Amino acid sequence: MKEAVDNFLDYLAVEKGFSTNTIVAYRNDLHQLASFIEEEAAKRGTIPPWVAFDRQAMMSYLLELKGRGYATATVARKVAAVKSFFGFMVAEGMMKENPTEGVASSKVGKSLPKPISIAQVHRLLEQPTKSAAHEAKRDKAMLELLYATGMRASELVSLNLADLDTDGGYVRCFGKGHKERLIPVHARAVQAVKDYLSEVRPRLVRDGDEKAVFLNRRGERLTRQGLWQILKGYAKAAELGKEITPHTLRHSFATHMLGGGADLRSVQELLGHANISTTQVYTHLTTEHVRRAYEKSHPRAK
Repeated sequence: MKEAVDNFLDYLAVEKGFSTNTIVAYRNDLHQLASFIEEEAAKRGTIPPWVAFDRQAMMSYLLELKGRGYATATVARKVAAVKSFFGFMVAEGMMKENPTEGVASSKVGKSLPKPISIAQVHRLLEQPTKSAAHEAKRDKAMLELLYATGMRASELVSLNLADLDTDGGYVRCFGKGHKERLIPVHARAVQAVKDYLSEVRPRLVRDGDEKAVFLNRRGERLTRQGLWQILKGYAKAAELGKEITPHTLRHSFATHMLGGGADLRSVQELLGHANISTTQVYTHLTTEHVRRAYEKSHPRAK
């Protein structure tokens, strides 16, 4: 049971960019749920796998939480953690049905994304060039591609060779709901990918039929967690002074695109957001460049 929770928490950190405090809170919430399931199973003399958790068990758990006298906000967070966890389990194919489907819960407030500056991005992307390890060119290609496209970590590690069009400067990825989108890639990132494909990937690959673009030292497809660990190492070397995840680069991509004049609809399409309201959160992060343009252009602001 613990392994499933750890995989989910890795997903929240890597894919969703949740803060360390939120991850800690979710871990406590899910360990509490696991204890509840184990206690209930012990009463019946059964083994407590996650797949045995059903809607009736969820209702019992809700009653348990309310009976402990938690504040409404605390219950809402715990329910949100459980709902997100089982949604993840279904998406990953570990469960067929979500036992929390239709269970009402209050929304837990989300903090605004925290991008890094353009200068910090440049410093981060230069770190692999300082390493003599041959995997460094792989790492350079991954980081350049993340920031060039705004892809999610799962989308990057899921890339197959057939998804790359280095001549045309495009990459094809499959987002949530397996929705396909083509993303343009600038020349510098394309060159980094070409360097990796010609010089490093042939040294890593062991199975001639392997389709994955990015491989680990065993010649297997790199995982989300592997990508995160690589990025953390370079972020530390760049002395960015904050926790950096692949989602940080996605946030930074969107923020810098809008700050550079890209329209909201284009950024929505590039990110693969189903609703523009999801993309609009980034408009709160670009107000400074709007303020500068206003003060520079308005006749009464001079």
